[in-house]
Amino acid sequence: MGSLEKENTTYHNDFSILHDPRPDDASLPAFMVSTTRGFLPRIDPIVTLPTEFDPLESILQRMPVKTASGEPGLLAQGNGQLGEAVHKELPDLTEFVDKYRHDLPLMNALYRDYSFLASAYLLEPCHERFVMGEDYGLGRQVLPANVARPIAKCAEICEFKPFMEYAGSYALFNYRLVDPSLGFSFSEPSNVRLIRAFEHGLDPTSSEAGFVLVHIDMVRHSGPLVAGAVASLDACRRSALSSSSTHPEMTGLSARQSLNVSLSQMLAALKKINATMDTMWKRSKPNEYTSFRTFIFGITSQSMFPNGVVYEGLPNSNGRPLSFRGESGANDSMIPLMDNLLQIPMPDTPLTKILEDFRSYRPSNHRAFLEWVKRGSEEVGLRRWALALDGSGRGADDMMTEEERDEVRHSRSLWIQVLNQVRDFRWRHWCFAREYIIKQTSHPTATGGSPIVTWLPNQLQAVLGDMMGLYERMGGDEAGGLGEECKDIMELVRRQDETLKKEVRKFCEERGVSGA
Repeated sequence: MGSLEKENTTYHNDFSILHDPRPDDASLPAFMVSTTRGFLPRIDPIVTLPTEFDPLESILQRMPVKTASGEPGLLAQGNGQLGEAVHKELPDLTEFVDKYRHDLPLMNALYRDYSFLASAYLLEPCHERFVMGEDYGLGRQVLPANVARPIAKCAEICEFKPFMEYAGSYALFNYRLVDPSLGFSFSEPSNVRLIRAFEHGLDPTSSEAGFVLVHIDMVRHSGPLVAGAVASLDACRRSALSSSSTHPEMTGLSARQSLNVSLSQMLAALKKINATMDTMWKRSKPNEYTSFRTFIFGITSQSMFPNGVVYEGLPNSNGRPLSFRGESGANDSMIPLMDNLLQIPMPDTPLTKILEDFRSYRPSNHRAFLEWVKRGSEEVGLRRWALALDGSGRGADDMMTEEERDEVRHSRSLWIQVLNQVRDFRWRHWCFAREYIIKQTSHPTATGGSPIVTWLPNQLQAVLGDMMGLYERMGGDEAGGLGEECKDIMELVRRQDETLKKEVRKFCEERGVSGA
């Protein structure tokens, strides 16, 4: 891999965060966290594959239910036509994957394309049953070597699972700009198009395209989240140094003022992300989601693959079935970043274990960054210092000036407001699950293999509980120091907490599942 030049990178305890994404450097992975592009790939995805992969390209262009030309594709023709094309037309191109292995963005593009083909191949029989109004039944239980070997090789090089992932293939590395000079313009007509699709997604007005493009549109606002998180940790470290006689130039007040600037920066970014997320309702229709959702199911915990899937031709598997979780927006890195930075406590439940398992379904650089933030926030005591709730906020209240007390109140207010944006995100995600999935299908699991009724509420309830607990420790409504905005936020939180419990109880009773 390529080296990182210091002027283009910030180093924090051996973790490098890009400022210049270096789009022309093919020796670096496509996904590297940056303050400019956030969790988007550091370069726009590669669209055109080398000519050696023309057989793969041919099948992928003919694959969608509705092709780019508007004609019915292989997945629309029934009788397993895509599977037949894979068997008859596609050679094993693993040797050419090895040929280009040093071009890491190209490896990511190949991983994307093989993952689309693998999912379509495995789930084609389920789609054919679904459009006939039947249950999904079984998918194909064996992935042939001409798909299994190259996807496994690409995944190994890119450090992904050998199955479709949210960032590396389905969403964040699956867009092209019609006119690169216009950048991310989503106004009609949108300048952003999908590269690959299963159903009608090559039409930018379709619900499939809207579903993916909203995610891309949200993540393009993540740069300030990255910058704000890093700056918050830096401010906390500066506060610790301010109490040291070896750093008399540093003051606790300036560190806290820097923290509040960083919290404000993240708050503004989260508001943009949530506003963009809310456009999902008009860009992707609830009653159309399940028709393309079939193809983004995984293997783990799905009835379509009760024993896993055999990947033919992989020497290390010895013919044993493999199992991977499916693509899920829950694998995005933005909200997990806030969970880790703000130290939001999660319950010790089997549902939280699924959340932890999802961590491995992200780009390796994202995983490392999130872990670095979690460890850093805990080590420097960011939450304890920022909220100054236990008198150890690097100076007890009676030792603070009035200006310092004002800044602490501002920190607390901003912290609640940032938590509120995390709550807003998770509440909307729950609303999506309710309207797009629970009311549309009886299938019990989400695409990632989590229980559809109880998993999202597990995390949402944790945020609601954290907000209520912190607010009470700050004095609640009686304190009056956090302003009317925080008071209004907490009134909403209390109502939403009760509403969520009632909704989960109702859906669990209707479906005959445990709410635990």
